[in-house]
Amino acid sequence: MSARLETHNLSAGYGRVKVVRDVNLHVDQGEVLALLGPNGAGKTTTLMALAGLLPLQDGSIQVDGHGIAGGSAVAANRKGIVLVPDDRALFPDLSVAEHLRLACLDSSQQPRDSLEVFPALEKRWDLAAGSLSGGEQQMLAVARGLAQEPSVLLIDEMSMGLAPVIVEGLMPTVRQAAADRGAAVILVEQHVSLALETADRAAVMVHGTIVLNGEAAELARDPEALEAAYLG
Repeated sequence: MSARLETHNLSAGYGRVKVVRDVNLHVDQGEVLALLGPNGAGKTTTLMALAGLLPLQDGSIQVDGHGIAGGSAVAANRKGIVLVPDDRALFPDLSVAEHLRLACLDSSQQPRDSLEVFPALEKRWDLAAGSLSGGEQQMLAVARGLAQEPSVLLIDEMSMGLAPVIVEGLMPTVRQAAADRGAAVILVEQHVSLALETADRAAVMVHGTIVLNGEAAELARDPEALEAAYLG
C-alpha cells in the first residue's frame, strides 16, 4: 500500500537558487509528521513546493500513489493538498461564516460543521476575521483547511505569535484531523516538544536536507540526538 503523501528526491527553491534538495518524505493516512529544524532550514519552502506554490527543480510528489504536477497550486489542491500558511492568509474584511462557506463550496462539509472542532468560533460567527484575536484567527485558518476535506494537510508554524497555552489547546485538532478524517498531516513547528507530543514521526531538516528521521516518542526521549541534528 502506497503512502498517502510521498516525495522522491524533491528539490525546490526560488529562481535558480536551490533551497531544498533530495527530500524524501512519506506520510501515511491518519499519520502526523513533524517537520523540524532551525530557521532557514527549508521547511516552509518544502511545504510551498508540496502545495504547488513553487515549481519543482527536481524529483516528484505523489498523493495516494498518483503523481501531481509540480508548480501548480490548482493541481495540488485537486489532489487534496491543503496548506495552512504561517501568516494564516485570511481576508480581514470577510466574516468567519464567509470564510467557511467559501471553503465548503467543493466539499461535503457544511460551514457550521467546523464548530464541532472549534466551538469558540460560534460567538465570532458574524465578525470579520480582522477583528479576531490571534488564537481565533489560527482556529479559523485551520477550520478553513479542514472544511476542504484534505487528503494532505500542511500546517506551517501553528504557534506563530501565539501564547503557549493557546497552542496547547490547538494541537489536539491536528491529531484529530489525522485520526478522524484520515488526513496525512505535515506539521512545521518551532515548539519542538509540543510537535513531538502531537506527531507520530518527526524529520529534522538542516540546510535544505533531511538529516534525521524517527519516531516522535523516541526523539523526544533523546534530546541529544535532536540537538546534534540541529547543529548539523
